[in-house]
Amino acid sequence: MPSLEKSFKCIKNVIFDMDGLLLDTETYYKQAISDIARSFGKVYTSEVMNKIVGTPQTETCKIAIREMNLPLDLEQFRALFIKLSYSRMHNVPLLPGAKKLVEHLHKKNIPIAVATSSGQQSFDLKTQNHKEFFKLFNHIVLGSSDPEVKKGKPAPDIFLVCASRFPNKPKPEDCLVFEDSPNGVQGAKAAGMQVVMVPDPNLDKEQTKDATLVLKSLEEFKPEAFGLASF
Repeated sequence: MPSLEKSFKCIKNVIFDMDGLLLDTETYYKQAISDIARSFGKVYTSEVMNKIVGTPQTETCKIAIREMNLPLDLEQFRALFIKLSYSRMHNVPLLPGAKKLVEHLHKKNIPIAVATSSGQQSFDLKTQNHKEFFKLFNHIVLGSSDPEVKKGKPAPDIFLVCASRFPNKPKPEDCLVFEDSPNGVQGAKAAGMQVVMVPDPNLDKEQTKDATLVLKSLEEFKPEAFGLASF
């Protein structure tokens, strides 16, 4: 793990992923895909999961069908995936450190935004108990339903669109991204941004090597390392 004392470029704006980073939703997605796979005698392995995490819903479905050779078309899988995952998401908790960090940055007038692969329906469901929390963000980009986001993560589109909507119009290098998935890290790096990764503890360490900084939790983040006001 890189040292917290390492010197990083100072930034002006912060962009957060949502699933698995701010909200503890990945467990629900994992359970839904595992249930679908099991019903056809297949196993949802960590190798397949690493290819899926962070992708827009359509890509999630396509990858799962292809990698596990499931006898379903896209719409059949999507219907099952939505039914099984959404049925579990009525009380999604925030992950450790998320509330403290976001409230701190907001209080210090650091422009913050969310860049999530979720669509509107999914976002509304997952955030229903955290409406005041999500009002702290300058804006929220929903990759699966935003017409300006042409390609999902690991493409850089969502991060570049998100940065362009800040009032201060930051350059990519002035933005810091928080991500949990390899796809998100690749997208942020491709956009020319530094990226702090908070990966699933079971993720292969090789999958974290492209991140600017790797942390076990948002609770470990030190804002001053990137030129931001400390807690």
